[in-house]
Amino acid sequence: MPRSGEHRSRVAVVTGGASGIGEATCRRLAERGHSVAVLDIDGDGADRVAKELRAAGARALGLAADVTDRPGLGAAFGEVRAELGPVGILVTSAGLVAFDRFERITPERWDRLIAVNLTGTFTCCQLAVPDMVAARWGRVVTIASSSAQRGSPEMAHYAAAKGGVIVLTKSLARAYASQGVTANSIPPSGIETPMQHRSQAEGNLPPNDTMAAAIPLGRLGTPDDIAAAAAFLASEEAGYITGQVLGVNGGAVL
Repeated sequence: MPRSGEHRSRVAVVTGGASGIGEATCRRLAERGHSVAVLDIDGDGADRVAKELRAAGARALGLAADVTDRPGLGAAFGEVRAELGPVGILVTSAGLVAFDRFERITPERWDRLIAVNLTGTFTCCQLAVPDMVAARWGRVVTIASSSAQRGSPEMAHYAAAKGGVIVLTKSLARAYASQGVTANSIPPSGIETPMQHRSQAEGNLPPNDTMAAAIPLGRLGTPDDIAAAAAFLASEEAGYITGQVLGVNGGAVL
């Protein structure tokens, strides 16, 4: 399954790996010869993706994991180390979206969006980075959102959490650069995913053709568009890139 010319195989952990951007990233990393731990709150989905990767010749492990459950997440990372080895690559794709007028955001809703999108990312990074520091090599790729760059009138909680992800990533980059660990963030925009389809079905996003018309490239992006960027940032070739925000958005104006 590895592509020719790819460097040393690493152990990659991808959260939210059972669908959408996370699933595409798992597949892309496996194609590059990495061992992949598929983590998702949907344990059956994670197991499905891992089985498909193994059937294609990759080393893969699927685990049910809730990024807001620190003890459970720690146990999952322990299982990854026991089955696959120390973590060298982390891609944080797990996320939760919500649409609420600002004045209607409840404290509970705010806390939930922060817990999943920001604190969950923080916890995953804290669990993975020690392995990278010990190896003096590591790649952290966080999935943020273009709403974190431009703001969003009915997604203040989501945009704030994803904005925190970007700054967290930049802080990690500065903290661990001297130890061979890079950290970069991808804020997608206009990507066709199951999460987008749910938001459209609920009336929170316009149909595909309306969204595509606002993108200079004239189409929506795919999960594989994001996966390709994530796999590059996780590669040996991207070793001099850290603390960056790589917009994968078809040229959309922020």
